[in-house]
Amino acid sequence: MHELAITESVVDAITDKVGDGPVAAVRLEIGKLSGVVVDSIRFCFEIVAGGTGLEGARLDIDQPSGRAYCRECRREFTLDDPILLCACGSADLDILSGRELRIVSVEVR
Repeated sequence: MHELAITESVVDAITDKVGDGPVAAVRLEIGKLSGVVVDSIRFCFEIVAGGTGLEGARLDIDQPSGRAYCRECRREFTLDDPILLCACGSADLDILSGRELRIVSVEVR
């Protein structure tokens, strides 16, 4: 479960920046093409945040859709599924967005 390692890294990054002070909320952006299971991140966050300043913090997660460009038909389109195919049937795509995994904001109490 790589979501546990990801969540540990998120909590470590936040505590490195804000210390052990109480955190009210954390907002993450996890793209729909990132391969990260958002429900697993939520579950792991409660466990990993325990005993830190993030314990009890609200976790908000935005999941932006992916965008791709098809080299075959030269069309740009939205992707919500990790199956990377254009409507024309081509898999020759450039992924433009949707693989993001970032801490957007931290609200300190």
